Amino acid sequence: MYFVRTAGERDLKKVRALLVESFHATYDELHGKTMVDDLVTHLFTPAALKARLVRRDAEFLVADNGSNIGGVGYAAMSQALTKTVMLHLLYVSPSLKRQGIGRDIFAELESCFPDAEIMRLEVEPQNAAAIAFYKAHGFTEAGRNENSAPGQSGIPSLIFEKPIEGH
Repeated sequence: MYFVRTAGERDLKKVRALLVESFHATYDELHGKTMVDDLVTHLFTPAALKARLVRRDAEFLVADNGSNIGGVGYAAMSQALTKTVMLHLLYVSPSLKRQGIGRDIFAELESCFPDAEIMRLEVEPQNAAAIAFYKAHGFTEAGRNENSAPGQSGIPSLIFEKPIEGH
């Protein structure tokens, strides 16, 4: 049984391992192992993960069973959009998918931002499983970003939004 809790610094090594595994499982076929290696090297440095952990207007969650981290979620208030929370990460270990871990992390993240009225995210257009998950949780497509990854990679993304319940 996995329980959702706030991530701590002691979790970061396991979180990074889960993110690297998940990124490769999700994106190698779409973009190639080399590009995914470059992305995870850039996105998930210990310093980058720690910066997310200490950000005040953000929430960094893990699903933990006492010995393993089975999922991770990270969302933060948008610096550019008023009353909008950006869902930056929601990944579950490939071996644990479809067990409700992503749903539980998402439900907790959705309740962490009382001032937000909209949750927004970007998703790879070919990631059908993620798109289905987000649609099932009330998101609708709101646009497209032609260059979503760092370094002007040319990797496109779909922008999805949903009103946060209670607003």
